[in-house]
Amino acid sequence: MESRTKRKLSAAELDALIVGALGTGVAAAEEMTDGFANAVWRLDLADGRQVVLKVAPPPDLEQLSYERDLLRTEALVYHLATPMGIPLPRLLHSAFDDPGLGGDYLIMSALQGVPWNQATSLAEADQRSLRHELGRLLARLHTIPGQGVYGYPYAGLTGATWRDAFVVMTGALMDDAVRYATPLPCSLLDIAAAIHANAHALEEVTTPVLVHFDVWPGNVFLTLPPGGPPGIEALIDHERAFWGDPLAEFVTPTIFEELRDDDPILAGYREAGGKIDLTPRARTRDALYRLYLNLILLVENGPRQYPEEAYARLRGLATTGLTNCLAFLRQR
Repeated sequence: MESRTKRKLSAAELDALIVGALGTGVAAAEEMTDGFANAVWRLDLADGRQVVLKVAPPPDLEQLSYERDLLRTEALVYHLATPMGIPLPRLLHSAFDDPGLGGDYLIMSALQGVPWNQATSLAEADQRSLRHELGRLLARLHTIPGQGVYGYPYAGLTGATWRDAFVVMTGALMDDAVRYATPLPCSLLDIAAAIHANAHALEEVTTPVLVHFDVWPGNVFLTLPPGGPPGIEALIDHERAFWGDPLAEFVTPTIFEELRDDDPILAGYREAGGKIDLTPRARTRDALYRLYLNLILLVENGPRQYPEEAYARLRGLATTGLTNCLAFLRQR
């Protein structure tokens, strides 16, 4: 989607950046427009390789509080998750505060598959099998511990407990809503009251783990072999990861829906050793995380300034989702 946060680089600028990083030039470049915040290009290099370049917004551009140094978080996830056998692109080069560019960028190996949300002809049985496989991968991801830190370390939004960190994270987002005068279906006082009235449920979380928090189908690449079953090639876009409750991971794979106990993603997760029980307190935590995500989707339009026609549907879904979460939490 078009966004004010996406940098525009000329062919000459792309070539100079890649020559400096990888020692070879760019033969062809295609901007990938599916993302929402960072500028991304798929590049054919002069030496025959295909890579993906991801460039952060200019450092002087205002963003949401949790979005500080997002690509540094993504680079950290590559370093932590690759040795665990999580299927990811290969991180080929990273640069932070690059003097030529004036900001951060990453270069990854290009994937050969397709995003799950573009594989529209999959049979229902294949969809269920892929969700089961995704659950197994998420269980493996959640074995990466947080060393006692909860929240977003690079953004400075952390706490000694998950409850403390989540209150800090949501508080920063509500500050952003004030800063950008975000139109909301309720008052920020209503949101704050719902969070604080239910924050006790967060005390069940006593060990921080790495949570991707953006595993919607567009960030899951599939292999679609002719005549064979589809598989997961890689998970991408790890920049929004935080350290916290593994239950929060299941919000984006079921975005604008409900997490059902018979979802194959939970069967795969449990089969691989993950522990998730949808108790009443877990349902409360799930509602808090969905409230947080829906609020992000509404507030982020402030710095990004999406095209109105393209954003209208997402705004409507997030507005309804936020309203429903509040109604649920008021009944707890």
